[in-house]
Amino acid sequence: MTKCTTPSASFPRCKGRQVIARFDGGDLTSDGGILLLRQLDREMGLTRAVARRLSDERDAQRCLHRTETLVRQRVFGLALGYEDLNDHQALRHDIALQTAVDTDGVLASQSTLCRFEQQADRDWAITIHEEMIEQFIRSFRRPPKKPLYLDFDATDDRVHGQQLGRHFNGYYNHYIFLPLFVFCGDQLLVSYLRPASLDAAHHAGAILALLVRRLRQAWPEVKIVFRGDSGFCRPLILNWCDRHGVDYIIGLAGNKRLAKLALNIDYASAIRFEKTWEKERVFGFIEYAAKSWKERRRKVIVKSETSRRGFNTRYVVTSLRGCSAEWLYDHRYCARGEMENRIKEQQFLFSDRTSCHEWWPNQYRLLLSGLAYLLLERLRRVYLKRTAFAQAQVNTLRLKLLKIGAVITRNTRTIRLMLSSQYPEQDLFLKLASKLVPG
Repeated sequence: MTKCTTPSASFPRCKGRQVIARFDGGDLTSDGGILLLRQLDREMGLTRAVARRLSDERDAQRCLHRTETLVRQRVFGLALGYEDLNDHQALRHDIALQTAVDTDGVLASQSTLCRFEQQADRDWAITIHEEMIEQFIRSFRRPPKKPLYLDFDATDDRVHGQQLGRHFNGYYNHYIFLPLFVFCGDQLLVSYLRPASLDAAHHAGAILALLVRRLRQAWPEVKIVFRGDSGFCRPLILNWCDRHGVDYIIGLAGNKRLAKLALNIDYASAIRFEKTWEKERVFGFIEYAAKSWKERRRKVIVKSETSRRGFNTRYVVTSLRGCSAEWLYDHRYCARGEMENRIKEQQFLFSDRTSCHEWWPNQYRLLLSGLAYLLLERLRRVYLKRTAFAQAQVNTLRLKLLKIGAVITRNTRTIRLMLSSQYPEQDLFLKLASKLVPG
């Protein structure tokens, strides 16, 4: 039976006028800024390069949607804030999204996208990671002169179903996955899904070796530094770094032997505190050889802090030389804390939406969020320098630059987006468009 009426919602009057809301506006979009994503993707060749290398077992003669279109639809959707496949049941009719993925017909439905994702396997994960690393290498016009700090960290990804590979973790007190992320500065290199039953450093050494090999193929003289918290202080990683000329600065869990060796440094901070009754920090170096290191002595930074709450002593093992212990701790080791913000940005792009039953589709979803991050990170790093959004997180970029209301008209010759006249960042949007669109 034909639906002749459109449901409406009534609100309290405003200045004597009725206030009525209906979904009958026609071809409108709340994502007018998606055109910026389209141009970024074209410039980077990101989704095209990924799609060309994904194996697709579907019968091409029966498929309406190309692999490239499906990948692009999902990546753009995540960047715009649509975390769920069910959202695409309505979004597939959005002309702005259709234009962004370079088609003029209805996009893939929720069920089509779901069936496509269920094909994901180990090769898909390798392919996408390889492209992410190539994107990082291409982001440099010439070999980097400064050392590349590779930041490794794990985070919890809570699961709420019976997904394969889920395990209860006592530290997080929940059933989780334990993905591993690797960043160099703000740029994402690895987004690797792991079960929580394994060590926090599981496969970190192998991933480090693969990254170093590829980076040195591109830049034979580049200096690389491995950086991580105490969860990554493993003999296997330390020994590999020593053998292959990779520097490191890694947190080290305290123990009685370390406390004894650092006694003089702790004593110095306590004396200073007694004089001022203000928090005091004292830094120093010690030589330490753990049994698991086969008695090999390594340099350890000691940070001894004394306050009204008592002692707080931290240890960091490093191969870096030529600087004071305080400078290395504050400017090299503590800089890894910025990675926490980058991991939060993955969650803003729904990296924790790993609700598939099978393992590899969840890994694929994690990587889709990573691809969406690459687009927004490039927008921030390259095109938003010296603007108010130069340090903005991806959710802010989404809100300020992508979520723009627009009326859309499309005919045989023109697709026109009539963006909101009250949009507050019009000058910046036009400036970005002029930079992104080749003259």
